[in-house]
Amino acid sequence: MALFEGLNTQVLGISVDSVPCLQAWADHLGGINYPLLSDFYPHGEVSRCFGVLRDDGTSERALFIIDAEGIIRYIDVHDIASQPDNEVLRDVIRKLDPVSAAKEVRPAEPEALPLPHGGIVMYCTPWCEDCKKARSWLQKRGFKYTEVDISRNAKAAAQVRAWAGGNQTTPTFDIDGTIIVDFDEARLKQALNVT
Repeated sequence: MALFEGLNTQVLGISVDSVPCLQAWADHLGGINYPLLSDFYPHGEVSRCFGVLRDDGTSERALFIIDAEGIIRYIDVHDIASQPDNEVLRDVIRKLDPVSAAKEVRPAEPEALPLPHGGIVMYCTPWCEDCKKARSWLQKRGFKYTEVDISRNAKAAAQVRAWAGGNQTTPTFDIDGTIIVDFDEARLKQALNVT
């Protein structure tokens, strides 16, 4: 996965959903570049072993970083709507394997650049359904806009959290200084003078 390129790391996704469901989800995202495993049968057994299987048979949204000896070194159980800060994960991995971290080739980070201002700026993520609706809504009306992917830009994610009361809500819009959190058509129409 490009996010951890250069680090001696294997990213795995796991879900209690069936293989066809996971395939449909991956296809919906336009494909993923890491293995996605099904914890469907026996249902949720891996999730149960990691302590994240809910009573209703679904699992918590959780991240685990496991070292080369199989010891869990980091756990993050978080709300399904929130996206953890990728830089935190990279830092944990770097501490576990300083030799790989020293060899890591780090591309220019987008957060080093100033955030865009003026016009319509949409802070989003690639997998957000409301972001997809917002793109379509803006394009259908002929609006030009700038997208900022908060899953790849920690500075942008922090800005969204500041605007959204601590939540990482997408899409969030900055329309010439007017901030609109979430895909709120009424507020977008008002800010863009759409009738």
